[in-house]
Amino acid sequence: MRDDLLGLLWKGLCETLYMVFWGSLFAFILGITLGVTMVVTEKGNILEAPKLNRIIGTIINSIRSLPFIILVVLLLPLARLLIGTTLGPTAAILSLSIGAAPFLGRIIENSLKEVSIGKIEAAKAMGASNVTIIFNVLIPEALPALVRATTIGIIGIIEFTAIAGAIGAGGLGSLAVRFGYQRFREDVLFSTVLLIIILVQVIQWTGDYIARYINRKRYKFE
Repeated sequence: MRDDLLGLLWKGLCETLYMVFWGSLFAFILGITLGVTMVVTEKGNILEAPKLNRIIGTIINSIRSLPFIILVVLLLPLARLLIGTTLGPTAAILSLSIGAAPFLGRIIENSLKEVSIGKIEAAKAMGASNVTIIFNVLIPEALPALVRATTIGIIGIIEFTAIAGAIGAGGLGSLAVRFGYQRFREDVLFSTVLLIIILVQVIQWTGDYIARYINRKRYKFE
């Protein structure tokens, strides 16, 4: 093991965690907004708006159809406008958020659709407002599924950081390409792959644990 390996891995890991945290946060905000909107505006739901539903669905599908590397290139001018640069972890957060949000939105939409329509109808019969139904019925009832959806989204963002790293975003992906592959350093390449695997496993385990914990608490009080 070369003397600089730990320093390189630590820097790459910190940059990856930075991108994953902020990218996941913004992607979740956008994703849950899209997912909730898609559910409540579909035909027969509390805020029925089929035209709006189709428009949002088309936008989501259009962004999802783009390979992430192409999306990054398309968003470079916006990143330069908002951040002042197209390089580095901060600039990559924009692409990570926009790239992951539609994917996460669809998963969240499917999670919310698992909520029994009977519970929504019961809340309406009791005079609950639409906002109350969304935040006190729809989201809480789907919470374990939402946690699992968010876990999948975060893991997807880790994959995106590796791709973004190849075009100047930094992080473990950049480290694997610039030092591991281009400079023929197998110690860097294998170490970055191992770190990414460990990171994914920790996030998956944490998400599963939280979802199980919520289910146990729910069944305990029901």
